[in-house]
Amino acid sequence: MILCRRQFLASARSLSTTAVAAAVRRGDLAGAEEAFATTPRKTTATYNCLLAGYARAPCRLADARHLFDRIPAPDAVSYNTLLSCHFASGDTDGARRLFASMPVRDVASWNTMVSGLSKSGAVEEAKAVFLAMPVRNSVSWNAMVSGFACSGDMSAAEEWFRNAPEKGDAVLWTAMVSGYMDIGNAVKAIEYFEAMPVRNLVSWNAVVAGYVKNSHADEALRLFRTMVREANVQPNASTLSSVLLGCSNLSALGFGKQIHQWCMKLPLSRNLTVGTSLVSMYCKCGDLSSACKLFGEMHTRDVVAWNAMISGYAQHGDGKEAINLFERMKDEGVEPNWITFVAVLTACIHTGLCDFGIRYFEGMQELYGIEPRVDHYSCMVDLLCRAGKLERAVDLIRSMPFEPHPSAYGTLLAACRVYKNLEFAELAAGKLIEKDPQSAGAYVQLANIYAVANQWDDVSRVRRWMKDNAVVKTPGYSWIEIKGVMHEFRSNDRLHPQLYLIHEKLGQLAERMKAMGYAPDLDFVLHDVDETLKVQMLMRHSEKLAIAFGLISTAPGMTLRIFKNLRVCGDCHNAAKVISKIEDREIILRDTTRFHHFRGGHCSCGDYW
Repeated sequence: MILCRRQFLASARSLSTTAVAAAVRRGDLAGAEEAFATTPRKTTATYNCLLAGYARAPCRLADARHLFDRIPAPDAVSYNTLLSCHFASGDTDGARRLFASMPVRDVASWNTMVSGLSKSGAVEEAKAVFLAMPVRNSVSWNAMVSGFACSGDMSAAEEWFRNAPEKGDAVLWTAMVSGYMDIGNAVKAIEYFEAMPVRNLVSWNAVVAGYVKNSHADEALRLFRTMVREANVQPNASTLSSVLLGCSNLSALGFGKQIHQWCMKLPLSRNLTVGTSLVSMYCKCGDLSSACKLFGEMHTRDVVAWNAMISGYAQHGDGKEAINLFERMKDEGVEPNWITFVAVLTACIHTGLCDFGIRYFEGMQELYGIEPRVDHYSCMVDLLCRAGKLERAVDLIRSMPFEPHPSAYGTLLAACRVYKNLEFAELAAGKLIEKDPQSAGAYVQLANIYAVANQWDDVSRVRRWMKDNAVVKTPGYSWIEIKGVMHEFRSNDRLHPQLYLIHEKLGQLAERMKAMGYAPDLDFVLHDVDETLKVQMLMRHSEKLAIAFGLISTAPGMTLRIFKNLRVCGDCHNAAKVISKIEDREIILRDTTRFHHFRGGHCSCGDYW
């Protein structure tokens, strides 16, 4: 009977510990605490399980210390886990003190110290600890290689990699892949990836995310297909978030929808990170209705999810809905963060809600305790500029408590063209060129402003200035996805195989647009040529070429989604409004500032962009 009772109690303790561990594994710290509290007889292993949960929560160091002090007989695992808690909370000094006071150190203790110091940027100190280790294993070497790779010192990382006694560990190779991706050397990263003896999910994630980070989203999507179809590696939430970001960067809505359908067949369909990435992807690819539907179906939403949807409304010019959603978020008890206010201010910018924007900006610190950052000040400059309050915008730039971001001067310069203010244009351009003499945008904008004012001598002077500084102008281009294929157009494009049909369609449109009262705005031709040639040049702009191709390549009534790498030209904006009415189509055009929804001869921006 006594033996049976002991076995029962041992079994009960084991089950309770398992419940705590299971909750920690799924990230449910509250559930782990509840399971721990209801465990009648706790073992050191039970304490260690909850301690491991605190190690994953950066703000719970005090709770971890309190729990550790309650352990009747802490073992090496207890000390090592508490050491991890200190590093997770950024308390490097506390970790040093704990390590020095540990009664017994095993190899895991030393590895935790080496890894923690490396990740916190103290790579040389980590090296000293590594050299003092009585016994080393592959984890020790991995920590050192990762530390130098994370610090950007790839020469040192290479040396440690070469000296590592075991080269079969995927962690070691992945550290090199991530390190080279982080410094922008995708070629070298792929060399390591392709040479890996064994690849795991983390390795694939590193290279997919690295490609997206280095603006090679097309390569990221190609590699993702290889990973799933050929390598038979099951992606996780991290993989899908990277791939969906790649879809957003390419405006590849078709592929993004495929990922969404694929997610629905997996347990990941309810994952908060994946759900938020899908909402963001739909917003950035121009499908706001799908984003709204998905957001409404999410079982849980954190501030990141709310920010994604508020930003989506803002970029699509629905400022009132963005503000309504912000108020609803607060009503549901979700605290806004600084990113939330960037989204809200952006919504005010794109809807012309100047007074609302000023009120939100002024209330950030007073009502929410959020110190305005450079991003918020840049938004306010944009808001004032679009409202024509250029002098107030300049005053705000001059009164910023930190160095203004170049975007503030860029916004001012763009506004100077609209409001024909040469004085502030020269001020803004001068500041931009002073900060970055190789940035083509400032020269081009200033030349455009001179061109509109018919000051062609000044235009020539700016162009000579660009030539002397070896500045290369970023070419404008537009693209559209048709049946999963991206078609890219540049102004006066001569390469597209269907160019004859595109020009034929543009000719037909020109006649019908003229009959409806459309007149080309010749101010947007920045060359000193005769008017006939100016009209012809305007009809060959990349936006119009993409729209015409979309019209001849899709069924009547189908929505067109066009994307441009620069701000949409004013004449193309006017033309798109007329074309949307002639063709009875919705045309969604995304440029660098926002989405424009053209319907029935009108644009969602209200000509305010």
